[in-house]
Amino acid sequence: MKLSVKSYPFSLALRYPFTISRYTVENQDTFIVEISDGEFSGYGEATANPFYESTLDNLKKSVESVAVFIENSTDLHPDQLWEILHPHLLDNYFALCAIDCAFWDYYGKRNKIKLHQFFSNGRQPHILSSYTIGIDTLEKMKSKISDLPWPIYKIKLGTYDDLQIMKEIRNSTDSVLRIDANCAWTAKQTIEYSLVLRNFKVEYIEQPLKPDDLTGMKLVYSESVLPIIADESCQKYADVDKCAGHFHGINIKLTKCGGLTPALKMIRRGRELGLKIMVGCMTESTVGISNLLQLAPLLDYLDADGALLLKEDVAQGAKLKDGKVIFSDKFGSGIDFLFNKRASQNSFKDL
Repeated sequence: MKLSVKSYPFSLALRYPFTISRYTVENQDTFIVEISDGEFSGYGEATANPFYESTLDNLKKSVESVAVFIENSTDLHPDQLWEILHPHLLDNYFALCAIDCAFWDYYGKRNKIKLHQFFSNGRQPHILSSYTIGIDTLEKMKSKISDLPWPIYKIKLGTYDDLQIMKEIRNSTDSVLRIDANCAWTAKQTIEYSLVLRNFKVEYIEQPLKPDDLTGMKLVYSESVLPIIADESCQKYADVDKCAGHFHGINIKLTKCGGLTPALKMIRRGRELGLKIMVGCMTESTVGISNLLQLAPLLDYLDADGALLLKEDVAQGAKLKDGKVIFSDKFGSGIDFLFNKRASQNSFKDL
């Protein structure tokens, strides 16, 4: 029996323009992959992101290039398919992620396995997810917080007035605060800012320096009074060992590492090295969020608010409620794709 592979591109409007230190977006282009045997269908997602050279066109071309391997993978374990595809997609881990996650969802549905239980031996997640507040005017940032009360906020920084922003935000909420500078600070800034941010009860700082500034990160690691979490510095499995001694934890993104298969390996290796483990998102719909939430029982920190940042969604599945992970009662990643008819009218041709 051969599997079919289909792809669905979307441009999804955001609730608010989303700004980090590098760019602003108002719509998120995203790419859904469906793998099906006619009875069971699995879904994976990768977002378009110019910073990582991920476009809808190159995602389409990459998936097309390996379709023959997927079609003949009915009896394979997801780990086996990933190893087959990896050499062919070394230049497009985003596409590899969409395929890998779709195949895991398919595998779970076909074998009546709930992936979050399978990955964690039945443990339940004890953590809450953050909700991200992008860079904006101070009044708009505070308004977003008041509009959506949440137990944990991740605040994007990288402006000329970061400490004043944090002072005002701390005065407006008692929720846990986390910082993501997206490579916008220097080592000296980070160390000095950490002293002030500690007084604002900030939990950690994510990726303050540019990924290649290992000398600066070594200094920050030694002198910051707050934990430092790697994001841009930890994209693939090979990066995990490099982060030990430079960061206190790692933020794993499924799109950057190539899916659930390598993410599980990164989690295991990070634990061996004594690193805190976080999984984050790239403004995915509920397709991508449902896949990454299957890892929630294994984590110390979680940032899975992507679908909440969208005006509209394309699926139902695992979700967040007041920061808490709510799993679907369905098998696999629990994804129910809602827009097959609409998507097929706008999708690339079946592969």
